[in-house]
Amino acid sequence: MNILVINCGSSSLKYQLIDMDSKNVLAKGLCERIGIEGSKLTHEPTGKDKLVVNQPMKDHQVAVDMVIKALLDAKQGVIKNISEISAVGHRVLHGSKYYSDPVIVNEDVKKVIKDCFDLGPLHNPANLTGINACEAVMPGIPQVAVFDTAFHQTMPEKAFLYAIPYEYYEKYNIRKYGFHGTSHSYVSKKTLEISGLDPKDSKLIIAHLGNGASISAVQNGKCVDTSMGLTPLEGLIMGTRSGDIDPAVLQYIAHKEGQTIDELLNMLNKKSGMLGMSGVSSDFRDVKKAEDEGNHRAKVANEAFDYRVAKYIGAYVAAMNGVDAITFTAGVGENDGLKRAQICAYLGYLGVKLTEDQISIRGKEALISAPNSKVKVYVIPTNEELSIAQQTLALVH
Repeated sequence: MNILVINCGSSSLKYQLIDMDSKNVLAKGLCERIGIEGSKLTHEPTGKDKLVVNQPMKDHQVAVDMVIKALLDAKQGVIKNISEISAVGHRVLHGSKYYSDPVIVNEDVKKVIKDCFDLGPLHNPANLTGINACEAVMPGIPQVAVFDTAFHQTMPEKAFLYAIPYEYYEKYNIRKYGFHGTSHSYVSKKTLEISGLDPKDSKLIIAHLGNGASISAVQNGKCVDTSMGLTPLEGLIMGTRSGDIDPAVLQYIAHKEGQTIDELLNMLNKKSGMLGMSGVSSDFRDVKKAEDEGNHRAKVANEAFDYRVAKYIGAYVAAMNGVDAITFTAGVGENDGLKRAQICAYLGYLGVKLTEDQISIRGKEALISAPNSKVKVYVIPTNEELSIAQQTLALVH
């Protein structure tokens, strides 16, 4: 059974076709600059030559049509008939409080996605556009929405409510939702699988560290807290996002600079984080290079990132009254052994000890804690596409 996974951005479409019997990716690709001059499809079939098509894509429906043609192509295709696609799994950013599980798309589901446009203004409109485009090009094939917020819907009220007037929760559903849910779901399940821990008696902390970064506390297989909030802005320091900040900072800057709230939120989302602190880049590799060359601001930015991650880990150890395993994932977590070591240096009080060779581990599944470590520490590459495909299969099979 083949599942097509679609992840739509405002002007892009990423896809993977996965054979769920073998878990092998048959093909993957990217449509870029949809609705913009210079549109391009890059199609990468496993075991075959890459196909690049430079062709105008006026909208996502044209992009989906091009994806299907590439999958069916006589030379670079991997299927012979569209009926070989059993279902399409869509990554959808925000499902508010309404969905804690994947759901087969119908008009009610599309209405909820639309109602969440103001909660996910960059992603939800594009996600809905992708669903509509696939329905038009692949009529009769089940479309499944897998929500990025769903895994975190098991958080208790004490974790997800903000200490603001309750009426705003009642009127506008303002609360913590959390993101990177498909990643946290996949990696937490994988951690339980390889650690041998009892899923019904386990305490995990998952550190999804990349340009966007978040941490989750997973107790007995369910999320009990996570660092991102109403939007992905809350929590850790990220590539361009500030993470946690005193809200009064915004009022202070607004009065000094005459900026609007929209301008200030743009600053916190796109000009802050590692970029804002270091003045160098949002890319952690560039910031580390600058630090190695003696850049003090870059050094402080790196130290602040490590410190914030360690603080959240400590908070979630307290929230669960212990921890059995900590898992690093995503671009930085999977590939930067020095970052892992610097973060874990704060965790001596937990009895965390890493192996010496963990520093060289990049992008592969591994136990990186020493035999005498009181807490197991893992690196597990995330696979959000496979997670979406698995959840889609479970719903339509």
